Amino acid sequence: MSSNNVSRATLGRLPGYLEYLKLLPASTSTISSTAIAKGLSLGDVQVRKDLAAISGKGRPKTGYDKEKLINDIESHLGYEELTEAILVGAGKLGRALLDYGGFEEYGVRIVAAFDCNEEPMYIGKSEKPVLPIRHLGDFCREHGIRLGIITTGQGSAEEVLNRMVESGIKAVWNFAPVSLHAPHPVVIRQENLALSLAYLKNKIVK
Repeated sequence: MSSNNVSRATLGRLPGYLEYLKLLPASTSTISSTAIAKGLSLGDVQVRKDLAAISGKGRPKTGYDKEKLINDIESHLGYEELTEAILVGAGKLGRALLDYGGFEEYGVRIVAAFDCNEEPMYIGKSEKPVLPIRHLGDFCREHGIRLGIITTGQGSAEEVLNRMVESGIKAVWNFAPVSLHAPHPVVIRQENLALSLAYLKNKIVK
């Protein structure tokens, strides 16, 4: 079953299902969509539809085989194949993301960063390269890079996005505090850390 047949909303919920399943006790071999819905405080009907789209219907009374369901979710999320990515903006946030190895568990490896510095350098425990931004296009085309991450300031984010699109990038994870728009079929995921923090602050019961 191809992930192209699964809605974007369903794909967005799959990582939550996957994390929940992986945290279940090893003794748990089967689980129902109702139990998953309850554990994640989601609607039973929604969870049932999501799981049916990626793994078919669960067995009556027993539900889903946990390990098979985990494998099906990982397959639809593309975790089986490692995708290489680059980021632009080697400030504190960019360097932290570049040096974080946990993305590989989800099928993504950030292989290089690009910045306005004219001289290449290597940072972090893995000594990944930070290259001049002028090399972005050649690097992406040479290595077949299709995933880009923007960790620049607001002022240069749009220019960086345009460079990425020209370099063949098809999906962008944007941390710059500005809403970006790219031509079809390039996909952008906006991430605003300040707004997320403000949201959580206002949810604190006083």
